[in-house]
Amino acid sequence: MSRVRNIGLNVKSPERECDDPNCPFHGSLPVRLRTLTGVVVSDKMQKTVIVRRDYVKYVPKYKRYERRKSHIPAHNPPCINARTGDWVRIAECRPLSKTVSFVVVEVIRRAEKGGKR
Repeated sequence: MSRVRNIGLNVKSPERECDDPNCPFHGSLPVRLRTLTGVVVSDKMQKTVIVRRDYVKYVPKYKRYERRKSHIPAHNPPCINARTGDWVRIAECRPLSKTVSFVVVEVIRRAEKGGKR
């Protein structure tokens, strides 16, 4: 069994191994301290997923909150293999492409089988 790196975050290491150089556990990709959670809305790209993050923003003029969302592309290592509908934790890393600056580090909850794909 190959050695799994300690990435400095309180997350479970994956059970599977991979040979991806951009994997924070089995490769050499360092992660930064910024972590976010969200749900995967698309896994159609190769080794990349789109994570939807819901949050609220205060509007001072109306003294109310409004719901907002953002879509964040994140690298999906083969050892984690997140799919559509999964709740995931992503961590900031160096830019891997024009749009990808996050990597999936943990699957919090898998989507139920037989759901919408």
